Amino acid sequence: MEPQCSALITGASSGIGAVFAKKLAERRYNLLLVARRKKRLAALAAELEQDYPITAEILVADLTVPEELANVEKQVAQLEKLSLLVNNAGFGTTGKFATIDVGKQVDMIYVHVVASVRLSRAALPGMIARAQGAIINVSSMAGFIPMPDNVTYCATKAYLNSFSQALQIELSGTGVQVQALCPGFTYTEFHDTPEYKGYDRSRIPKLLWMSAEEVVESSLRALKAGKVIHIPGWQNRFLAALIHLTPIALQQWGLKQQIVSESELMP
Repeated sequence: MEPQCSALITGASSGIGAVFAKKLAERRYNLLLVARRKKRLAALAAELEQDYPITAEILVADLTVPEELANVEKQVAQLEKLSLLVNNAGFGTTGKFATIDVGKQVDMIYVHVVASVRLSRAALPGMIARAQGAIINVSSMAGFIPMPDNVTYCATKAYLNSFSQALQIELSGTGVQVQALCPGFTYTEFHDTPEYKGYDRSRIPKLLWMSAEEVVESSLRALKAGKVIHIPGWQNRFLAALIHLTPIALQQWGLKQQIVSESELMP
């Protein structure tokens, strides 16, 4: 039986993006995998085509480069039966906004915000015409917490949350769904970069960590249920509830400074 739908995933070469690719391949989605690392993409595509009755194509692109983003945008618009767009590409930095490289901050805005907006806009006309489809914008728990040393990261994730909520309202009755996926601490390669040199995962209790597989399965279940803002894991939902307390209440509970002191660890 031939797959009847397709998905495009950005940041697909590792972590949550790669797991989305595997879980969707299991569900017989044809895939277009987008990332910067050609070898990793090619290996993943070959593995998925060998294990599942699907086609997995790759598109090497750096979403901070306007011409390369435009090429991905073109591919999105031309994909037949595009059922799911996963805007997953992203990265983090640490440091005070006034002293860290502004170029990386602009790149972050481009990858997290501009790319997600442009690819969503490219995907929607076809999805609306078919009265079927979904967009998952991979956000973060950081979108709920304005944190020092992660100023731009938190702001871009907060944008994705607001964008997803408003867009879903606009799309009511079209058959198209939008989700902002807000994971917390997740075992991926996110922290295996020069910006996080010396990062020690053991500083965070194991109870607070989730696997990428758990995050993706939770996301796909929530998509079926029509949840727009989805926080996977009871531990993350508990933390989100605490975050919504007033700053005074957080201080009384002795949690505000703990959250701030660990802000550089938030995925």
